[in-house]
Amino acid sequence: MASSFNSSMRGGRGRKLKSEINVVPYIDVMLCLLIIFMVMPSSNNPSSIDLPQAEKAVRPPDAYIQITIKPNGALSIGVAGKNADAPETAPNREAVVRKLRALHEDNPDFPVLIAGDKESKYDDVIQLISEAKKMGIVRVGLATK
Repeated sequence: MASSFNSSMRGGRGRKLKSEINVVPYIDVMLCLLIIFMVMPSSNNPSSIDLPQAEKAVRPPDAYIQITIKPNGALSIGVAGKNADAPETAPNREAVVRKLRALHEDNPDFPVLIAGDKESKYDDVIQLISEAKKMGIVRVGLATK
């Protein structure tokens, strides 16, 4: 009876217990986490731009045409340097462009320097640079501290 009892305990059931860990679910989770971290944007803020510092020119020009843009959008234009006269305030950008054209015709060798306040709109500065380049003015610069 002992032998039949032993055989029924061993051979009665055909299943054996597995004692290994199934790692497939862990691999799936790790791959999902890897994809999430690769797709997620980095923590630095792309809207903040670290602009380079501008070095001062070795020898600034003696005379130049200066356009000033104030934070409230007010514009002024005039000749600065040796033959400096008081800058005129202009009501809008078209008036500044007309005055710039007249000053450039009188003084074709003068460079243009645009002094935009750091609170002024970037678009205003770019539009003035574009207008000066369209007139054929080759030397257009930005004023820095």
